[in-house]
Amino acid sequence: MSIYEKIGHRIKMLREKTGMSQDMLSQKIGISRPAVSQIESGERKISADELQKLSHIFHVSVDDLLNPVKEPEVHLHKSKQEKTAKPKMRISVPQKNLQKFKEILLYILNKVGAKENIGETVIYKLLYFIDFDFYEKYEEQMIGATYIKNKYGPTPVEFVKIVEKMIEGKEIEKVKSEYFNFPQTKYLPHRKPDLTKLKANEIEVIDDVLNRLSEMNASQISAYSHNDVPWVTTTDGEAIEYESVFYRTLPYSVRAYAEENG
Repeated sequence: MSIYEKIGHRIKMLREKTGMSQDMLSQKIGISRPAVSQIESGERKISADELQKLSHIFHVSVDDLLNPVKEPEVHLHKSKQEKTAKPKMRISVPQKNLQKFKEILLYILNKVGAKENIGETVIYKLLYFIDFDFYEKYEEQMIGATYIKNKYGPTPVEFVKIVEKMIEGKEIEKVKSEYFNFPQTKYLPHRKPDLTKLKANEIEVIDDVLNRLSEMNASQISAYSHNDVPWVTTTDGEAIEYESVFYRTLPYSVRAYAEENG
């Protein structure tokens, strides 16, 4: 079941529990009845404004709307097999651009890697926000890395192997250090990124993420990532669906959805 279908099922369940028709709900939200039907079937995205209205209508938080796994009714329908199955994405993800991964990592290291707070954990989160912000804004992949939900925040599973190859190729150097008496893994770049591999809009998104988040330490950026909808709607240990960015709320959303509210 896709993220759209999960949330649509949750909304339908809440509507039926309150004895509300689709017509009544459409009037309260300010959209058409067919639009409500499309939301409930998982065929239509929901704007941040509509999510806020639904949370008030059903007297639940936006987090409860977006994270159906918290509800007992949903847990009853999940089998052990479903919990271990790979997430299904309705939008197909292009093959991961591993060469671009290298150039983006080098770009990050050359711009902010020398800062004391920029260790491996912070780099993981910067890559996550770069990848997911770009997908939300342009509906296409920049890197297309696979990010797993763990207690420290989104973790790119391809990172270790790519870094090993870059170390072998003397493109970067791995250094163990300390940051406020905590062990830290840093990476030092040995070359500049090949900017011909990056498009102008990709560099714009990367710079925006670095400007907003690169001053955060590992604890701060991990905590920040834990309130992003893609993280909230994912089960521990599973891959985070790119589609879930379209349910983001402020301050995480990087795209205006006003034209899609009708």
